[in-house]
Amino acid sequence: MKLIKLTAISAAVLASTAALAAEPVVVVDDNTAVAYEAEPVAVAYEAEPVAVAAEPAYTYNADAGVVRNTTGAVVGGTKTFFQTAINPAAVSAEVGTLGYGANIAWGLNENTELQAGWAGGDVADLFGGDFDADDVNYDVDADFSNPYLGVQLRPTGNWFTMGAGIIVPDNDIDVRANKEGEDDGFFELDDIQYNAAQTGTLQGTIEHRNKLAPYATIGFRPNITENFGLFGELGAAYMGKTNATVNATDPDSIVNYTDRNGTPQATTAGEVAKIAEQELEDKDWLEWMPIVKVGATYRF
Repeated sequence: MKLIKLTAISAAVLASTAALAAEPVVVVDDNTAVAYEAEPVAVAYEAEPVAVAAEPAYTYNADAGVVRNTTGAVVGGTKTFFQTAINPAAVSAEVGTLGYGANIAWGLNENTELQAGWAGGDVADLFGGDFDADDVNYDVDADFSNPYLGVQLRPTGNWFTMGAGIIVPDNDIDVRANKEGEDDGFFELDDIQYNAAQTGTLQGTIEHRNKLAPYATIGFRPNITENFGLFGELGAAYMGKTNATVNATDPDSIVNYTDRNGTPQATTAGEVAKIAEQELEDKDWLEWMPIVKVGATYRF
């Protein structure tokens, strides 16, 4: 019986000291001491999960200046914006109805580019250098300034492009009326002929009312080499209605004319200028500005 009790006690001690497997256990039976070597107990440890950095939601292609995922770029922080800004996808030179200029493009993905550019200068000759408002012909002298911001798309992934954006027009358009007839000639306004010698010079300015002009284009952009390409675009920008100002050399000068009933009448050169001014505003010259341009592109 004593041997059974001692054995049970020994088993309990061994179980309770399993974590100290390297330490011996001593059991005393009468005057005899017996040392038992504890068997090591295997303890399973669960490995802690290791954090693995996830791939970013965007990748930046330094060669093409492309941010593959613009949403990721926004979350990614200012470094991505900085990298994108200093790594444009292309630069272009252009000439067209908006003027002579250039633009810089940043790739948003393989088929989309953001463009910022400017076009301007004296391009009146591109519109013929003159135009008619009712029965009066006007010579035009223009100084255009058209900064713009837009998006250029390649919807089919090839040379065909579609563009849209906003122009901030600041175009100075000066006009001068040309008289008709021989000798002193006349200005015909609202179907009435006013003596040109008495009226003097009629000249003024035209300004479009829109401070922001939306535009849309279609075009082509074939690549000639790996880096160089050409492009052409057709479209229009809505410049809005016009405000006109016309002045006579001497607004108080008396001007003789014959009304529609054949009755001789008299007015002032200033009043004739106001009639010309109204006809110019009714004309709304270049309310829809045609966009025709060609150019060359260098891609990085």
